[in-house]
Amino acid sequence: MIADERNCLRAGAAEQAGLELRIGWVCAEPDRQERFGEVVALDSQGRPSFQLLQNSESAASPIFFYAFDLLHRDGRDLTSLPLAERREELAALLANPPAPIRLSALLTGATDHILEAVQQFGLEGVVGKRADSRYEPGERSGAWIKLRTNRQQEFVIGGYTPGSRGFDSLIIGVYEKRRLHYAAKLRNGFVPRTRDAIFPALKKLHTSACPFANLPEEKRARWGEALTAEKMKECRWIKPHLVCQVAFVEWTDGNKLRHCTFVAMRDDKVASQVVRET
Repeated sequence: MIADERNCLRAGAAEQAGLELRIGWVCAEPDRQERFGEVVALDSQGRPSFQLLQNSESAASPIFFYAFDLLHRDGRDLTSLPLAERREELAALLANPPAPIRLSALLTGATDHILEAVQQFGLEGVVGKRADSRYEPGERSGAWIKLRTNRQQEFVIGGYTPGSRGFDSLIIGVYEKRRLHYAAKLRNGFVPRTRDAIFPALKKLHTSACPFANLPEEKRARWGEALTAEKMKECRWIKPHLVCQVAFVEWTDGNKLRHCTFVAMRDDKVASQVVRET
């Protein structure tokens, strides 16, 4: 929890997926502010790092709360105001904020130019909001969108977990020093037609031996469920000849993928030449 010198911040409900927190700032009645923002840990280049935030108890990384919306101020309900006016109220409130609190900056310009700059800086993406939009409690309306600048590369398929239409997820990895290393269980991005096309190729390559040199995992994984010896019993292994294209947010410190999505099969790539690119 972040607190200023007067201990007037308290954290409410948190959403694990985006680490977006609803914050009630209670100072002295009747003063009361309520705002939306995000808790972030910054790396050595000043970029938000989800991994550093997860390890914040053991790593000396600067942590801040970036505020990007204000819903109530001094007893006034601001939810009926357009976002542009709520942002003006927020900027006035944070004219001289305590050290861990910052105002999230607005980016103006053409969408493609902004995304290009965000990608060059190695950031995960941006959130776009209509300046005239009102706050809608509990709704995810078309007034805002999230745009990610995902990375992509090829991965080798070394197995799968059974499921509807043949498989639930693909088990993928890359070669390192001529040994295949597990990187992720790939579940997202498949449609029924894609599953129907891929599964026959998987069945032709069945083998009893796990092709991944770094399995099993020995403990609970920080990013998703660990592929332990017990969990490996649910897997079906194949000879590592198939290659697929995968989009993902980043590599973790443990050399696993975060938020990965299937893009396409790559029959133009030789599996033994697939290595980590970034």
